[in-house]
Amino acid sequence: AEFLNAEYMNSAEHRANILNPNYTDVGVGSWTAQSWSGAGVAEQNVTMSVEDFTQNPHPAAAAAPAPAARSAVAAAPAQSVVGPATPDGYWLAGADRAVFDFGAPGAFGQVGGVRLNQPIVAMAATPDGRGYWLVAADGGIFPFGDAQGFGSTGGMHLNRPIVGIAATPDGRGYWLVAGDGGIFPFGDARGLGSTGGMRLNRPIVGIAATADGNGYWLVAADGGIFPFGDAPGLGSTGGMRLNRPITAMTATPSGHGYWLAASDGGIFPFGDAGGYGSTGALSLARPIVAMAATHSGHGYWLVASDGGVFPFGDAQGFGSTGGEAIGAPIVAVTAG
Repeated sequence: AEFLNAEYMNSAEHRANILNPNYTDVGVGSWTAQSWSGAGVAEQNVTMSVEDFTQNPHPAAAAAPAPAARSAVAAAPAQSVVGPATPDGYWLAGADRAVFDFGAPGAFGQVGGVRLNQPIVAMAATPDGRGYWLVAADGGIFPFGDAQGFGSTGGMHLNRPIVGIAATPDGRGYWLVAGDGGIFPFGDARGLGSTGGMRLNRPIVGIAATADGNGYWLVAADGGIFPFGDAPGLGSTGGMRLNRPITAMTATPSGHGYWLAASDGGIFPFGDAGGYGSTGALSLARPIVAMAATHSGHGYWLVASDGGVFPFGDAQGFGSTGGEAIGAPIVAVTAG
């Protein structure tokens, strides 16, 4: 017990939870395993431990308990523990297949023990937040939790690498997009058009689906927007002079707007997307590579390649890997 407490207190994030006066209850659990693998390593005779913090209301209060904060520590590399869903948490995905959960329902798995032909480039969550897909640059699909594998381009010859993935609203399909804008639909996703046969000024860097799944947008590194299906063209930065290239895009929950994010964290909102802040004026240690919106659409997170997380609007900062030694750059974020 003394060893575990010392390990928790030596971690800044865990120590903050332990000393947070707003939490009223804590639950502690541990288990042992003869073998464990994760984050690309395998360990023997591992003891895992987890602490769950919550704020229960006073008996006379009517308010519901605050969302639980989760901390985990282990004698071997820590493994996230699945617990009750926390609204608007998020996962970060590394190019080396590692997954880090912060405020999300839990890390449902990562591509451990598998030699990847190409690095992970993108991630998408299932509609209920109980699973996710990782996709590699060759289009290899790795489903976890309640995410299902509907197909991949892992065995195909691609003209350009895969750069993004978007799930259909019911979670029974997804689109993969390549750097030339080639679209590969699987499951109940429909191919509604692509830029695969066009001459682009800059490569495609992302995809976002409309709320009804009957359309999608592709975005290029210059911020050029290519709408297909029922996706409306609400504006772009294709004709602007940008300080840094566009690296990420996410749609509003209504499907009537979207944000573009540049590698310096500059934010460009269109349609009903609100501009809640940016890192465009900050000096960043690493470039912004990914973006995710909150479920309300009134906030978003920007994520840098070192896993630094920058929340704006009603987005909460549940943690990051910004100060940690990680095996490979962070490449994706998705809301839980």
